[in-house]
Amino acid sequence: MMRISVTDTNGTQHDIEAKEGDKAMEAIRDSGLTIAALCGGCCSCATCHVYVSDDWADKLPPRSEDEEALLELVAELRPASRLSCQIIMEPAFDGIELELSSDTNL
Repeated sequence: MMRISVTDTNGTQHDIEAKEGDKAMEAIRDSGLTIAALCGGCCSCATCHVYVSDDWADKLPPRSEDEEALLELVAELRPASRLSCQIIMEPAFDGIELELSSDTNL
């Protein structure tokens, strides 16, 4: 199991677990944290929008064109904005730090 550190929209940090191959969005949802994820992880909405900490942003693969297009629709885009459905957990991401955006509270 891998660990994801998630800061919710109230500023509370949660350490959750994920298995290799899980989408970060699924791990967040399955942990009981509030994340809309309306499309269920199909990269067709932006309701799983998270901010990746500066320490981790460069360690993730680049955004796909679909992810880029959806992120253009979010309310508070930051350089380290990502869709958590596009972060596929692998051992190199153990300990990743994510912050839920306001887009996840629909």
